[in-house]
Amino acid sequence: MFLKIKKSQWLLAIVAMLLVSQAFGHGMSEAEKQSIVDGGNLRYLWIGATHMLSGYDHLLFVFGIIFFLTKFRDIVKYITAFTLGHSATLIYATFTGLQINYFLIDAVIGLSVAYIAFANLDGFKKYWDVKAPNLLYMIVALGLIHGLGLSTRLQQLPLSEDQLLMNIISFNVGIELGQILALTVMLVILAGWRKSASFVQFSRVSNMFLIIAGFYLAMMQMHGYSHVTDPDEFGFSADNHIHEHIRMEQERAKQIQEQSTHDSLF
Repeated sequence: MFLKIKKSQWLLAIVAMLLVSQAFGHGMSEAEKQSIVDGGNLRYLWIGATHMLSGYDHLLFVFGIIFFLTKFRDIVKYITAFTLGHSATLIYATFTGLQINYFLIDAVIGLSVAYIAFANLDGFKKYWDVKAPNLLYMIVALGLIHGLGLSTRLQQLPLSEDQLLMNIISFNVGIELGQILALTVMLVILAGWRKSASFVQFSRVSNMFLIIAGFYLAMMQMHGYSHVTDPDEFGFSADNHIHEHIRMEQERAKQIQEQSTHDSLF
């Protein structure tokens, strides 16, 4: 029994460290932007794939979707629903230049992770005694939100006006390739674990963790949103985080001093 619990705890600990280490990973250097311009559409494809593979929030959501799916037809149906959802808003938002603060979008994406895990645990019936919303429709709707998050990332790149559509398509194809690769790994792991006696316990612990992780990500993104007007101002390294608090205090003190000077003059 001890070994079974330890197995789950080690997995959750590794995922938790990845979340903490990447929770505020936004921004791009000028050198990276130039390398994208030089690389062309293949570079956008590569960035799309690596963004999905390092996109812990998107991956956790996909993990939640397939957690209890065992039939190939069901897996294809629900993943296709998610793909259609995020592809639609990714293409539309980027092509039309629709921009939404990515801290806010990522906060909602974090909540979507918590939602899918809550649904996996049959939380609507157990805790609220209500019928859960249609999962397929909810995945499409949440996929639309994920697509806005992907679009905010894509719009940070140096997009070409002449090849804008191809840039978007290349990035989106990369996203799908990355998703397929991540999905394959997840399915292999889950297929093997389902044969273990510890899977019932693992499923409960894992989905509870997804709920906690989803709310944690949402709170951290809202914390980031409270710091900045322009998201690119703040990258959230540990060092920058401290300095941002200091800067905010200095600005607040300066405003108080200026107000006091103004009041004394009038």
